[in-house]
Amino acid sequence: MLIACVALYMAATVAVGIYASSRVHNSKDFMVAGRSLPLYMNFACVFATWFGAETVLSVSAKFAHEGLRFVSGDPFGASLCLVLVAFFFARTFYRLELLTIGDYYRHRYGRTVEVVTSLGIASSYLGWTSAQLSALGLVIHVLGEGVSINGMVLSLDGAILMGAVIVTIYTMFGGMWSVALTDVIQTAAIVIGLVIVAVLLGNRAGGFDVVVAEAHQQGKLNLLPDLTTAAWLTFIGEFLTMALGSIPQQDVFQRVTSAKNERTAFWGTLGGGLFYFGFAFVPMFIAFSATILDQGILETLQANDPRRVQQILPHLILNKTPIWCQALFFGALLSAILSTASGTLLAPASVLTENVLQQFTKHFSDRTMLWLLRLLVVIVAVVSTSISLNTNQTMYQLVESGYSVTLVVAFVPLVFGVYWKRATTQGAVVSILLALMAWLGGKYLQGGYAAHIEALGNAAAEAGRTFAVPKAPVWTEVPPQLYGLGAAIIGMLLGSLLPNLIRNASPDPAELARMKRSNVIGH
Repeated sequence: MLIACVALYMAATVAVGIYASSRVHNSKDFMVAGRSLPLYMNFACVFATWFGAETVLSVSAKFAHEGLRFVSGDPFGASLCLVLVAFFFARTFYRLELLTIGDYYRHRYGRTVEVVTSLGIASSYLGWTSAQLSALGLVIHVLGEGVSINGMVLSLDGAILMGAVIVTIYTMFGGMWSVALTDVIQTAAIVIGLVIVAVLLGNRAGGFDVVVAEAHQQGKLNLLPDLTTAAWLTFIGEFLTMALGSIPQQDVFQRVTSAKNERTAFWGTLGGGLFYFGFAFVPMFIAFSATILDQGILETLQANDPRRVQQILPHLILNKTPIWCQALFFGALLSAILSTASGTLLAPASVLTENVLQQFTKHFSDRTMLWLLRLLVVIVAVVSTSISLNTNQTMYQLVESGYSVTLVVAFVPLVFGVYWKRATTQGAVVSILLALMAWLGGKYLQGGYAAHIEALGNAAAEAGRTFAVPKAPVWTEVPPQLYGLGAAIIGMLLGSLLPNLIRNASPDPAELARMKRSNVIGH
């Protein structure tokens, strides 16, 4: 019965996505839904894209195991990102009337910076998309356990492949219209399903007050980390990576520019971000309630296999709740995964087509561009599926690693380009080069130090001696992306203030926006 309901839901989602293709007449419709989404659809797109598999399965499990101090990136940093976008970037993005965020870098800094930042932005989605496809496969696998066809049992890898095909089909046909139409349905399913599941499990665990009191007693609600340098640096690193690294992202840009007007772009982004922050605590509540109901879950949380940890909630729901609750939970979970996965497939495909391929070929006709967009959706899906089949990282880690790229490469040129008139193309180039060297150099040195300590420990063990691990130097505890962020700021300042050796690109973005609104330049 449950499998039939899930299959029907998936089929309906694909049908809605394919129906959305009837609204796609050109590349603008495919990438930004013709800039016509009303507030409720814009809000749903923002929330549903942010509320993904890592929120339901990975962040909730991390909270149940370690508490709020270990989820500073999501939901705290992720929610702040959307608030910052609403107040400081939404109006600029909307007025420019661009198709991708890569277009902004071209207008502000020129084609070289456009290509480099676009490649960084596109690559950052691979981890995030992989996380969603892993989760979709996980759900299909858990639901299909014990079910065989001609003696064949569906493996986890097979389930991931099946899920990837489903989400790719409806995204490829309808683009942003598919995302928008399905997100409205999926947002309703997420909210209704998870609230009812939270009430049921919370009551079984003793009630809301009991669950919260137990979480407080175990220290799960302590937000600030321990008073150690390493703990604080990790906390700050995760927070800034999500809060700032998520800003120069195509999926955020697409939701802003898909709105029907500037006011809708602001309120849809702000409302979606604030609602996401509040609702992200619902799966955390569900996960902690689960630990009260089943003490064996605490042992599972200690497992070294991230895939096993992420199966806690699905297995609990299947084993401890009635069929109607299972249908609600898995409907909500699938909605969260599908809504995010479709957006994360569309975003890099849009950037790669508009801002990379077009720079190395003659300008595409709109029809050719539309087909290239669909082809790139498939290619991104194939690469992301390969990663999800071969990684052992948690969904939370995959998402954070993606945002590290954009924090280092794209954040500083975007912010300085919008708010500092003296920012130059030379400044952007120097910023990116220094940031990449600092980030990759930091990762290399920290990896080398860790390998050195491990080698000393192994040598001591072979010699039968005890080995006291020395206190790590502070520089080894700083997240490498923070080195990159600092270097990016220094590079932008130095490159822009020193004598210009690189020809600058086009006008200040505020002036560009005024020209757009006055129809002085074409769309």
